[in-house]
Amino acid sequence: MALKREGISETLIHTGQHYDRALSAQFFDELELSRPDINLHVGSGLHGRQTGLMMEKIEAYIMGQPDFDAMLLYGDTNSTIAAALVGAKLCIPIAHVEAGLRSGDRTMPEEINRIVTDHLSDWLFCPTDTAVKNLASEGIFRGVCLSGDVMYDATRHYAQVAAQRQSLGSLTECRAGTYVLATVHRPANTDCSERLASIVGALAELPCSVIFPAHPRTRVRLADVPLPENIHLKEPVGYLGMLTLLRHSWRVVTDSGGLQKEAYWNRIPCVTLRPETEWIETLDNGWNVCVDVDRSAILGAVNQDIPVRQEPFGMAPEGTASACIVRELLCGLD
Repeated sequence: MALKREGISETLIHTGQHYDRALSAQFFDELELSRPDINLHVGSGLHGRQTGLMMEKIEAYIMGQPDFDAMLLYGDTNSTIAAALVGAKLCIPIAHVEAGLRSGDRTMPEEINRIVTDHLSDWLFCPTDTAVKNLASEGIFRGVCLSGDVMYDATRHYAQVAAQRQSLGSLTECRAGTYVLATVHRPANTDCSERLASIVGALAELPCSVIFPAHPRTRVRLADVPLPENIHLKEPVGYLGMLTLLRHSWRVVTDSGGLQKEAYWNRIPCVTLRPETEWIETLDNGWNVCVDVDRSAILGAVNQDIPVRQEPFGMAPEGTASACIVRELLCGLD
């Protein structure tokens, strides 16, 4: 939206990494976003094969089009690193949104994707001061900009839309403030039966309902796992539905980086099913607790008393992250 307001022409490439409708097309529909100019339909697969196929298709598409002034990349997915490698080899300037994030865990594919993309980028748009410091520790200073978080902008904007379009009653029979919202999607948790069993075991012992919108891969892994009555396994919901479920939840239990932030911004205590987080600011004052998948630690963190808490960490006011990114791009392209 910010690009269009400034008259910047964009071509949106959808790699098809998220091919399930509930994880892809539904978002374009309900958020009223422009449809991708091309969908590469890459689908799932092993990381090397998936990333290589993306590179092949992205390169072929770009070489068949008029010259691009820049490539604008988001996040830390395989799509991100594939596009970064293509852009670098074709000498197209790269702008990375959400630059500088680090968990310190290089067993995570996302961590490798972040590091490589940042070192290839010409503009590095950092959501937090910590991200800027992370880049400096790696010797990256040129092109670094503390832009604020575009996800913060989106969350604030679409929370109002969700309140109008997606009621809690349309998603669950649970009353506001009485349930835990849970999501599990990272391969480290879904592809290890012992870790997944520990998570489910902890959720089963909670003294409340657990609403569990499950990623397609997670549903496959849970097919043979008996679920107790308090766990309500659901199909993936759209972004507006997740915002509604989040804003009315009692606690969040997740391995998602994005949901950690959204919980924090909405003042919902979060329990993270990882030993670390790239969003270390969310750990301040106990808003977020990293417990990995230890059953007793999960239960203890969810059930702990919640004191009066400090407001969430400082972020750019609503709308300014996107405007800052566009402004920096315009200056750099002149």
